[in-house]
Amino acid sequence: LHLAYTPGCKIQKSSIRNSRLNHLCSSHPSDKNDHPSHQQEQRNLLYYWWMLEMAGLSIKGLTFFLTYAIFAAVLGMLQFGYNTGVINAPEVNIENFMKDVYKDRYGEDISEEFIQQLYSVAVSIFAIGGMLGGFSGGWMANRFGRKGGLLLNNVLGIAGACLMGFTKMSHSYEILFLGRFIIGVNCGLNTSLVPMYISEIAPLNLRGGLGTVNQLAVTVGLLLSQVLGIEQILGTNDGWPVLLGLAICPALLQLILLPICPESPRYLLITKQWEEEARKALRRLRASNQVEEDIEEMRAEERAQQSESSISTIELICSPTLRAPLIIGIVMQLSQQFSGINAVFYYSTSLFMSSGLTEESAKFATIGIGAIMVVMTLVSIPLMDRTGRRTLHLYGLGGMFIFSIFITISFLIKEMIDWMSYLSVVSTLAFVVFFAVGPGSIPWMITAELFSQGPRPSAMAIAVLVNWMANFVVGIGFPSLKTALENYTFLPFSVFLAIFWIFTYKKVPETKNKTFEEILALFRHGNGSEDTESRDTVDSNTIAMNNSNNSSPPESSTNVKPTGGEKYDERL
Repeated sequence: LHLAYTPGCKIQKSSIRNSRLNHLCSSHPSDKNDHPSHQQEQRNLLYYWWMLEMAGLSIKGLTFFLTYAIFAAVLGMLQFGYNTGVINAPEVNIENFMKDVYKDRYGEDISEEFIQQLYSVAVSIFAIGGMLGGFSGGWMANRFGRKGGLLLNNVLGIAGACLMGFTKMSHSYEILFLGRFIIGVNCGLNTSLVPMYISEIAPLNLRGGLGTVNQLAVTVGLLLSQVLGIEQILGTNDGWPVLLGLAICPALLQLILLPICPESPRYLLITKQWEEEARKALRRLRASNQVEEDIEEMRAEERAQQSESSISTIELICSPTLRAPLIIGIVMQLSQQFSGINAVFYYSTSLFMSSGLTEESAKFATIGIGAIMVVMTLVSIPLMDRTGRRTLHLYGLGGMFIFSIFITISFLIKEMIDWMSYLSVVSTLAFVVFFAVGPGSIPWMITAELFSQGPRPSAMAIAVLVNWMANFVVGIGFPSLKTALENYTFLPFSVFLAIFWIFTYKKVPETKNKTFEEILALFRHGNGSEDTESRDTVDSNTIAMNNSNNSSPPESSTNVKPTGGEKYDERL
């Protein structure tokens, strides 16, 4: 078992079949009573084998250096999560600061309506910066590389954190707006560069699970901001600038850790044509000299997309072959934002208070949201490569739709039934659980998977721009929506969730256990409009024909290289 999961070890199924593993896992009547120690060993080994089956995630290829590189990279997504949630808990303190500044400047009290508008600007200008950063991510990735872009981006992170930290000292809420804008640009670049980097350095069998680490880092950042934002720690009139300024920590830590990580091998080989550098990067990431399979897979991808090697954003939009995956990527990003989750992130405290909870209870319920997000994202990591992206996304959207209806019902009858406020909290927590399972992590991952090396940066730039635009619309529009619809606030999100579920069911292909070349082949045959099962059949036949044309026949059946879902069976 140890050998089978050692990186670089070429152990054949026939070897395992003839090993002691086969002996222990088989039933021999003579063994039942003669060797108690043997029976215990058999039970133990079967238990561990069952655990691997249930986890659904082969650890083959998960080396120390790959883990280190992913940890260093996802600090950027932790930055994104932290700054998304950090503005929520100290809302009252920030509004009091704005009132004081306004009165000192103009000698009169500010109206409640105007103070709400100023606070909405502080919330939403972060998303405006994110739009600019997200759309610049493709250019940054091609110009400086994935790793180089992340390193340069930390300069913006440090600058934005310093401005926010010195807001109260400067006695200017404009400094807060500027700091939020700059940190928004930083986070926008992170949301474009980090998923791209991770998808390009991860082995095929781990790409789904490791892609989910993006969202795990976001949820950890959210939870940190919520815990540190309580009144007992930094959620005070004096502590909130420190709370905002702590955004400097992920940027500094990434500047320290990331330099020794390798650049993306795909970027080095396909974009820069530096094959030897790509080999060196792969050897470090895989902890093995046996990297020819990865090199050949990259070369196959390069051959498949030679006509699209330097594609621009306009060419991407106009390409018939790439239009379908682009539309899917955009709708997947919209499904994340228009699901209503950011309404919960930005305004969870006031949302819980409006449902009948006290301010203190509402703040702890908000922390519960962050904790559940972390736990459920961890749960979804092994499921991503076992169940599949499409299936999990359907489960997530369906669950969110059901509980958004429950939230609306609890708001409608909370005045008549006292315990309805608790139903509102439970429904909101369940809403977050289903978000973590599907729409939380899958849009970031699947957009990078749907495109080959050439168009991927431009596609990520467009998709991330759409994500941040939707983020901005929800952030700036939710207070007005809440005022206009009152108890029916979540009803529009329910409608969106139903639409996104239907679109995912009809149009989104399954990318589990497929190489980038295989995914690209899905859209060459029918442009992604057929049902998933038909596309998978077309794809497997296409890849089989390509293999038969480009390689000699195998010597024996035990050496046939599996494709698609067979890779999972081969590993286990």
